[in-house]
Amino acid sequence: MSPAASPPASPLAPKALRHRRSVRRLTPGQLADLRAAIAAAQGVEDDRGYQAWAGIHGLPLPISCKHQSELFLPWHRAYLYLFEKALQDLVPGVTLPWWDWTVEHQEGIPRAYTVRKADGRKNPLFDSPIQKSGREVPGQSRTTRAPGRPGELPSPQAVEQVLANRDFLTFQSQLEGIHDGVHVWTGGTMGRIPVAAYDPVFWAHHCMIDRLWYLWQLRHGPGVPGALLDRALAPFPMTVRETLEVSHLGYDYAASTAAVGGT
Repeated sequence: MSPAASPPASPLAPKALRHRRSVRRLTPGQLADLRAAIAAAQGVEDDRGYQAWAGIHGLPLPISCKHQSELFLPWHRAYLYLFEKALQDLVPGVTLPWWDWTVEHQEGIPRAYTVRKADGRKNPLFDSPIQKSGREVPGQSRTTRAPGRPGELPSPQAVEQVLANRDFLTFQSQLEGIHDGVHVWTGGTMGRIPVAAYDPVFWAHHCMIDRLWYLWQLRHGPGVPGALLDRALAPFPMTVRETLEVSHLGYDYAASTAAVGGT
């Protein structure tokens, strides 16, 4: 089934929710499942595979991601949700973790994504191939990173100021600014919209952004302007309204996420 043809979420919350966790707090088994799911997805060459999902965000054309848009947060929530469902088709029960750069602003990219080998095998979180149709330049065959200096990632205080905004569109715009800075700080493939989603750390970064929207919702309620609720989130078969309640999508964030910096 292609990403665009995936079924929309049920309007009823499932009985049991899957909990996304900080990558720092994954058990060895949970991390092994994540690696197995990403590796399996990287090995699927049709429209169910990693390359197809990464390509939705940027190259190959058309670039579908919503940036500098009032749909930025809902579109990326739908994207994460459907990609996570695709991973669960390969490894049941796996969930996407988040990279809490407010905790790790002195440490940088989590070790789970920086070691070249894990359990004696190539670590699929370290990098990923880039399909020929997804390359900005012909020689760009794999993802790369060029992270900035320690201490330059967003601090808890900076994020707290953004979460304090009561207006959704103001909050979203300022959160997108923080999001942009992490992309630039990570560098390499992540620093370029057309290829950013090919880097496995992209999903952990955007899971953190989604988590911060979730925390904002806990404080301020849904908050999304009514005029946006029935907007379609192409190419996904979902509307903004269907992204508002994460429990209706079958996931939640671990209980320790009730504050900025929770791990």
